[in-house]
Amino acid sequence: SNHPGIFSRHLIDTSMRIERIAEDKRRFLPLLLIADPDEGMIGRYLDRGDLFALYDSGELKSVCVVTAESETVCELKNLATEETARNRGYATALIRHVLDVYRDRFSVMQVGTGDFPKTLRFYEQCGFVFSHRVAGFFTDHYPEPVFEEGVLLTDMVYLKQAL
Repeated sequence: SNHPGIFSRHLIDTSMRIERIAEDKRRFLPLLLIADPDEGMIGRYLDRGDLFALYDSGELKSVCVVTAESETVCELKNLATEETARNRGYATALIRHVLDVYRDRFSVMQVGTGDFPKTLRFYEQCGFVFSHRVAGFFTDHYPEPVFEEGVLLTDMVYLKQAL
């Protein structure tokens, strides 16, 4: 059957796809390390977390990891986008996807991030609000100083969103 309208719309929809990755999650380490520079830290949540990968036209653009922290709270532990693919809506699309995925199982999604205005603004635009701050998190838990765009991160800022 020939339905060009349906076919062309379907093509547009499938240029971007999000996959939940169950096997060999460590192959995504190069991208995960952009958002979290410590492989040991990533290892602590990667195995127990769900990894999602966003592809556009078959190319990996963005990844994230979500963990269950309690019966009611899940946490976005890592969100990273290839450097050449930033500011194109991939991370936002990934967040929208995981909010939908976890809405039935949890009542809150939280995210911890560095005290960096641009990043905090991004999460706020995605519907997250300030929750609390853990002073000295990056200096206490990371063997090397952690920088974002040249700024030394010290405190972890937690944001949350009701699902």
